[in-house]
Amino acid sequence: MRRKIVAGNWKMNLDYTEGISLFSEIVNMVRDEKNGNQIAVICAPYIHLNSLVQLSAGVVKIGGQNCNQNESGAFTGEISAKMLKSVGCEYVIIGHSERRQYFAETDELLASKTVIALQNNLTPLFCIGETLTERNDGSYFKVLERQLDHGVFTLSAEDFSKIVLAYEPVWAIGTGLTASPEQAQEIHAFIRTKIENKYDINVANNTSILYGGSCNPKNAAELFAQKDIDGGLIGGASLKSRDFVDIVKTFNS
Repeated sequence: MRRKIVAGNWKMNLDYTEGISLFSEIVNMVRDEKNGNQIAVICAPYIHLNSLVQLSAGVVKIGGQNCNQNESGAFTGEISAKMLKSVGCEYVIIGHSERRQYFAETDELLASKTVIALQNNLTPLFCIGETLTERNDGSYFKVLERQLDHGVFTLSAEDFSKIVLAYEPVWAIGTGLTASPEQAQEIHAFIRTKIENKYDINVANNTSILYGGSCNPKNAAELFAQKDIDGGLIGGASLKSRDFVDIVKTFNS
């Protein structure tokens, strides 16, 4: 089913006390102010996950920011999908542009991570997107197509239907730049068409595709009003309770 989702990504921010304080504010505000079926998710650093699950009371879903492609083993410093699931996570970000850029994660590696996440009943928030160079040289459609083909189009239709896609224009992350609603809609429509061509129209129409490029309370309504944009993967604005909840409330009827 195509769901309306606002997922916050805290990245490598907030110590334990800061995280508990912020999340408590978010849970209380979402409980009091949300009026709709939209799903709020917080993807936090590993030190927070168990405590956030206990505090969430089902009001806000919890996700990890990454997982290893192996079930277990001698991989010092890594965390498995099974570990995330064991503390109550329901989601995990896979293929964030920062993982691709700074940790050289390939489409093929991300495909393996997606499979292991699904095997452990986690919903992957699978990220794709182009850099500023790729946007300017006109190759961005090919880049997105490659990321889909090698990253998630290896899945069966049944498994693909369990994931959420997030389009990240890398040039708009942390730069203050934002794709216009028309630019974002063009890409989301392209992605949905590629899904239809790979699987069928029902799979395409039921896939949630989030926008992840400097979304904030000022531009969320215009972005989310686009036909093929089903919510957002929120970075900086998720570190402020009022901003994050205002974005969640954008879907209020």
